[in-house]
Amino acid sequence: MSDLREAALTSKAWPFEEARRVLKRYQKAPPEKGYVLFETGYGPSGLPHIGTFGEVARTTMIRHAFEAISDIPTRLVCFSDDLDGMRKVPGNVPNPELLAEHLQKPLTSVPDPFGTHDSFGDHNNAMLRRFLDTFGFEYEFYSATEFYKSGQFDEILLRAAARYDDIMKIMLKSLREERRQTYSIFLPIHPETGRVLYVPMKEVNATDGTVTFDDEDGREWVLPVTGGNVKLQWKPDFGARWAALGVDFEMYGKDHSTNTPIYDGICRALGAKAPEHFTYELFLDENGQKISKSSGNGVSIDEWLTYASAESLSYFMYQKPKTAKRMYFDVIPKAMDEYHQQLRAYHGQDLKGQLNNPVWHIHGGDVPESTMIVPFSMLLNLASVSGAQDKEQLWGFVQRYAPEASPDSHPDLDAAAGYAVRYFNDFVKPTRVYRMPTEAEREAFVELRAQLAAYDGKLDDEALQSIVYGVGRERFDPLRGWFTALYEVLLGASQGPRFGGFIALYGVDETVALIDQALAGDLA
Repeated sequence: MSDLREAALTSKAWPFEEARRVLKRYQKAPPEKGYVLFETGYGPSGLPHIGTFGEVARTTMIRHAFEAISDIPTRLVCFSDDLDGMRKVPGNVPNPELLAEHLQKPLTSVPDPFGTHDSFGDHNNAMLRRFLDTFGFEYEFYSATEFYKSGQFDEILLRAAARYDDIMKIMLKSLREERRQTYSIFLPIHPETGRVLYVPMKEVNATDGTVTFDDEDGREWVLPVTGGNVKLQWKPDFGARWAALGVDFEMYGKDHSTNTPIYDGICRALGAKAPEHFTYELFLDENGQKISKSSGNGVSIDEWLTYASAESLSYFMYQKPKTAKRMYFDVIPKAMDEYHQQLRAYHGQDLKGQLNNPVWHIHGGDVPESTMIVPFSMLLNLASVSGAQDKEQLWGFVQRYAPEASPDSHPDLDAAAGYAVRYFNDFVKPTRVYRMPTEAEREAFVELRAQLAAYDGKLDDEALQSIVYGVGRERFDPLRGWFTALYEVLLGASQGPRFGGFIALYGVDETVALIDQALAGDLA
C-alpha cells in the first residue's frame, strides 16, 4: 500500500471520510457496472448559482478522495431536471413577458428569453456547463429531456408502472390528505398543449405500460409511460434516477434532508441499492435569507469570478460544509487570502498535513505554488490610497517592493491585482469613511511622520513595523487603538493590513505624504 493511500485511509478531512463510506459499499465485491458513480442534480428553473457549483465542487473533492483510496474507476454525472414544468417566471431574466404564456411547459419547451439558445432549459444548461468547463471539472452531462425521450429511462418507467402501488404507498405517507386524493407519481405531458399536467390517474396499466387520465378540459387520454410522454414527480424522480443509473453517491442541501427516506425507499422499491448521501447546510445572503436561483439573491458565479479566482470560490466551498454560511461579497477577500495562505503552507507540510489541507482537495492532489507575494487585502488597501483604476498602477508599487516580480512570473498576483481594483471600486470606495485624528492621535501621527521622513533603510516590512509599533506603544494602551486610528484616519476603514508591510509596499515617501493629507484634513 502506498504512503498516500495509507494516510488517506485515516485522514480526518471530510472528503476522505465520505469517500471511505462509499468504498464500504464494495467491501465484498466490486460494482457490477464496473465503476463507482457520483451524481449531482440540477434544477434549471433559473440561472445557475453558486450553490450549484458548490455541489459539483464538493462532489469532485469526494471523488478525488475516493480515487486516492481505491482503484475502482469513477464517473461523475451532472443531471439536469430540464423536463420539469416551469412553475413561475423567474424574476432575474430579460423579456419575462415571453415566458408567461409557457407556464407549466417543460423548461426545454420554453423559449429562451436571452435569445441565444433553442429553449430556456438549454440556455440554463449551457450556463452551468460553461462554468463547469471553465473550472475544469471532469463530468458527464445528462439532460432529463434527452434521458426520458431517448428511451434510456424506459426500463425504470415500466418498472415504476409495475410497482406503482408500492411507490404510491411511500409517497402518500408524506402527503396531506387533500393532496393524496389527486396525487400520482406520473406527470403526463399533454400531447396538444405540451404542458406538464398534475392530474390524478384513472388507470396505470403495468401490462401495457400506459396511464389513463383526464386533462383539465375533461378529455380522456391514454399515454405510454415511455418515450418522454410522462415524467415522474420530483421526489419519485430522485429515487428512480438513482435506480436507473446505479448512483453510489449524491449530496444535496439541508432542505432535501427530510426527503431522504422517500428517495431511498423509491430507489429500493425499483430494485436498486440506495446511494450514500451527504447533506450540506444552505448558503445565506447578506440578510441571512436562503440563496435562491429564481430570486437571484446572493452572489452569482460570474460575480464571484469578477472579483476573485475560481480557486478561492472552491476554498470557500470546502470550509465547513455542514455549517450555514453567509455568501455575500464581503466574504471574497478573506477567501482569497486564506486560500493562498494554505497554498503557501502546503509544500512545507508532511503528508498527513497535506491531506488535511483544503488545497489538496481543491486541486485533486496536484497542488501548484502560490505566487501571491502580496496579500489580496493589501492590494485592496493599495488600490484605496493610490486611487488605482487599473492593475498596472498597482504593479508600479509591487515592482518597487519586489523588483523580481512581473505579471509573467507571478500570474496569481497579476490576476489578483485586477480583481482588487474592481472590488475596491465597486465595494470599498463607496463605503469609505475617513475621520480626523483626535489630539492624542495627531501627536502620534506627527511622530510617525517624522520617523518615516528620517528613515533611510530598505523597504523592509519588519523594520517599518517596528517604527509603527514604537510610536504606538508609547502612546496607546491597548495598542489596538493606534492601529484603529491608522486605518480610520489614513484608509477610511475600520480594519486594515499589517501596517509595516503596507508602508513597504506603498512607499515611505508616499506614506509621509498620506499622513500630511490626513493631518491637513484633505482625506476626511
